[in-house]
Amino acid sequence: MIYINNLIKTPLYQQIYQQIKSEIIIGNLKAGDKLISTRELAKTLCVSRNTVERAYFQLCIEGYVISKVGSGFVVQTIDDNLFVESKGTSDTTANESHNENEIFNLEAVESEKYYKYNFEYGSLDSEGFPYSLWRRLTSEALNSEDIRDINNYSDKQGDISLRIEIMKHLRKSRGIRCSPNQIILCSGVQHAIDLICKLIPFEERKLAMEEPGYNGAKIVFNNNGFEIFPVPVGIDGIRLKELVNLNVKAVYITPSHQFPTGAIMPIQNRNELLNWATQNNVFIIEDDYDSEFRYNSRPIPSLQSINVNDRVIYLGTFSKALSPGLRMSYMVLPNSLIARYNDIFSGYYSTVSWLQQKVVSLYIERGHFERYIRKSCLLNKNKHDILVKTVNDVMGDKVNIYGNNAGLHILLEFLNGESQDWLIKRAKEYKVKVYPTYPYWINEDNCPKNIILLGFSSLSEKEIVEGVNILNKAWFKNINR
Repeated sequence: MIYINNLIKTPLYQQIYQQIKSEIIIGNLKAGDKLISTRELAKTLCVSRNTVERAYFQLCIEGYVISKVGSGFVVQTIDDNLFVESKGTSDTTANESHNENEIFNLEAVESEKYYKYNFEYGSLDSEGFPYSLWRRLTSEALNSEDIRDINNYSDKQGDISLRIEIMKHLRKSRGIRCSPNQIILCSGVQHAIDLICKLIPFEERKLAMEEPGYNGAKIVFNNNGFEIFPVPVGIDGIRLKELVNLNVKAVYITPSHQFPTGAIMPIQNRNELLNWATQNNVFIIEDDYDSEFRYNSRPIPSLQSINVNDRVIYLGTFSKALSPGLRMSYMVLPNSLIARYNDIFSGYYSTVSWLQQKVVSLYIERGHFERYIRKSCLLNKNKHDILVKTVNDVMGDKVNIYGNNAGLHILLEFLNGESQDWLIKRAKEYKVKVYPTYPYWINEDNCPKNIILLGFSSLSEKEIVEGVNILNKAWFKNINR
């Protein structure tokens, strides 16, 4: 059986991967055995399906399992001789044993409880997805004249019909003016960032990032050899006075809803940032990850829409507004990078399924996407408002709420100084999962110890109320510290 230990810093997918790998190595999982489906395992462990898929993908890469159409993931034949311990590896073995003990800690396993309420960020309510319509559009795509394209390698930038629809959508919703030639379809934002990294010469790989900021981007930049300069975030987003003194060639920011603080960069700061980027030949990577979800104000223009000097690389995604399971994002390159992109990626093909692209194209073209965004925004506004109201009602002046009025999460600051570790541990004892904020800091020592993150998009309104009341009991009722 697989267990998740939330008291250690080992990523969840890595815990799953290491445990399955160990089961294969010691023979508990044999060649030909079929792994439990990603959906079932995610449900059992109370983690996102993406987490399980990432673990399975790593097992595939290393040859422990193979993905078979119609059969799922099947264990491969492994040569036992590969695992014979060689002399002189006692230190390595001891370290590996220590890491495994951390994961398989018996005390943690015995106390492990399945979470009844998971305030996870990013996952969506499964009941909201348009299943019937999606099946109908998929059938239409499979029966269209374009079906012959399913047997061809796709354009590296993605299906032209979808790029045209994205262009129209961005012009209407974010004020972005671009051509389909500037749009590239990607398999998620991290894939898009990885492509962007390749466009920046090795000698120019110095990048500024918000502190705190999106750790998924930080990982990709690190893996591509970037020197990262963290810049503190204030109430107006990234602090420009500190940014402009850096000698960098790129800056990654989330100006419309800073992750995770929720800060919004005002228009005067945006203009100042664009002017600095132009004067210093810096590219701005604008991640507009959840711009659809604003609850009490109109969205302000994207940086790309007010950029006149070709310095902004715009990132968008369907993960928050439609489904993270689609694994589909897009970027809008400035014209100045198109030639370099075509040169570097001339032998590449699109990594996004043609069928998924075709279905999404039809979905946007028929107006379904715009209607779905309105519906989803209203649904999540109600959840957001209920979460904020319930926290205020039951916790009162014991906490401050940050990042509200937009997005799919909030931050809670505990005014009596309760630590993240203690808060997470207490919540776990009551079968509620909440999340730390230290992963979003490059310098973890600077992370406030009394702030946690609560996502709400995957919970029902009833679950939110119940979960917050249980958290209040866990954190504030009859506690002897």
